[in-house]
Amino acid sequence: EGPAVQTWLVERPVEIILTLVVAVVAHWLLRRVIDKLAWRNLAARLPNLASAFGRRSNQEEEVTAQMAAIRRSQESRRKARIRTLADVGKSAAAILVWTWAGLAILSSLGVNIAPIIASAGVAGVALGFGAQSLVKDFLSGIFMLLEDQYGVGDTIDVGDEISGTVEEVTLRVTTLRDIDGTLWYVRNGEILRVGNFSDEYSIARIQVPVGLSNNAEQAAEVILASAQRTVQDADIADVILDEPEFNGITDFAPDHLSMRLSVKTLPGQQWTVQRRLLGRALADMQAAGITTPYPHGIGVRPPGETG
Repeated sequence: EGPAVQTWLVERPVEIILTLVVAVVAHWLLRRVIDKLAWRNLAARLPNLASAFGRRSNQEEEVTAQMAAIRRSQESRRKARIRTLADVGKSAAAILVWTWAGLAILSSLGVNIAPIIASAGVAGVALGFGAQSLVKDFLSGIFMLLEDQYGVGDTIDVGDEISGTVEEVTLRVTTLRDIDGTLWYVRNGEILRVGNFSDEYSIARIQVPVGLSNNAEQAAEVILASAQRTVQDADIADVILDEPEFNGITDFAPDHLSMRLSVKTLPGQQWTVQRRLLGRALADMQAAGITTPYPHGIGVRPPGETG
């Protein structure tokens, strides 16, 4: 009985304590390594964004306010992605270390862990077949984070007529708030394609219908001049990245021409600029005598006319 008592009161408690100490140290070291890697990446700076706008990049070039704003936006997204990946890595490290510690303690207590490991393998296979959609969601979430497809605050389209602003991203679900305030919970594994409206820069595009009775060149000049004045407005000037560009006539219908104009903006600001451009273009066209199709409405007699 003496050796058995010594084994249970001395040797096995010491083995268990050593196992717990090793597990605690290993867990702490892994967390420190992951945190260090994360902080090193957080401290890294983004590359110069001048090339995104066709400008030459050199050390003496002054960074514009718009480019600085884009840099801050992308830096915020990058840091959020790194923190998420670090949290996932630390969770995985904890599961790995403490699973090993649990099995080692059971082995120290004399429990045959071979059947447990075999059962865990069988259970894992069964769980894998039964929870394929969950595994797919997690893998899609991991790749989405690694590739930085979108982040919190981005406006995206995930298909099936679902689009909105990203409010939360996890490994399993992406949460979107659409324009009507509806909150959508979309499983990452179900997202087959993503359109990101808020990455690097956006384009505010307007289509202006012009009646065929007008001079097309004059109408184009009025529309372009209207846009050039509009982008100078104080409340939107800071989100404009380039001068308005007249893209020409894009459609020829029996009763009108459709003219397109576009402006490069900060990410996510294209709709605000688009609304302002459209409203100002209509007022300036009316002031210049440029008519749109059915200027008085269908079935409505113009003011001053009698039947």
